Amino acid sequence: MITVDNLSKRFVTGSGRQRREVAAVQGLSLVAADGRITGLLGPNGAGKTTTLRIAAGLIEPDAGRVLVDGLEVQREPRKALARMGVLSDARGLYPRLTARENIVYYGRLQGMTEAAAQARVDVLAEMLEMRALLDRRTEGFSQGERMKTSLARALIHDPPNIVLDEPTNGLDVVATRALREALRRLRDEHGKCIVFSTHIMQEVERLCDRVIVVAGGRKVAEGTVAELLEQTGERDFEEAFVRLAYGPAAMAAQQGAAA
Repeated sequence: MITVDNLSKRFVTGSGRQRREVAAVQGLSLVAADGRITGLLGPNGAGKTTTLRIAAGLIEPDAGRVLVDGLEVQREPRKALARMGVLSDARGLYPRLTARENIVYYGRLQGMTEAAAQARVDVLAEMLEMRALLDRRTEGFSQGERMKTSLARALIHDPPNIVLDEPTNGLDVVATRALREALRRLRDEHGKCIVFSTHIMQEVERLCDRVIVVAGGRKVAEGTVAELLEQTGERDFEEAFVRLAYGPAAMAAQQGAAA
């Protein structure tokens, strides 16, 4: 389980007379439960990536905290992050290493033995249908092949919590379908807690059990897809999202973020 508790983060942009503070995240709270895919949905600049980077220990919050299975990331980072696998938008594979070498290397960084990491690679290769990729250098991989390798790297230590920041960016239809299937298996067969950040409506409708809509760094709505449709009185989820993300509450949040 991942808990975000009253999280806030501001950044300074510009200099001199152009200098101003921007509130990327403003008092955001959410709970992502085990055995569930929780979607963090919002327009560009809504605070999704900042929130997930704080959860991954890459940025210090100004206020609030993130808990991973009860462990506070800022106070016990090694223990908390050991229970989380992160797939960011910057996948950063080593191009001269094979897919297997990239994955095993990350497993070793997580404290796994060489034998345990190699055995885990074989399990992940079957799960993600990537056995044919394992002994190829990642240089020249397609976006879909890079995604599979990066996801396997994030899962090498079998973490109970998985965080994905807009993972379908740049993927074709086949690669996107493969990712969706992998995430469903991780949820249904392994009971993982998955947080899925995106601004693509179709991915939310097809994947997410719970949706949190953010705008201006604040949560403006939460519920299942069906609940959000009922809340807005819309039949089309894209229309419901526009009303939630660009309605009066969202506009107020965005004005506060830019203040």
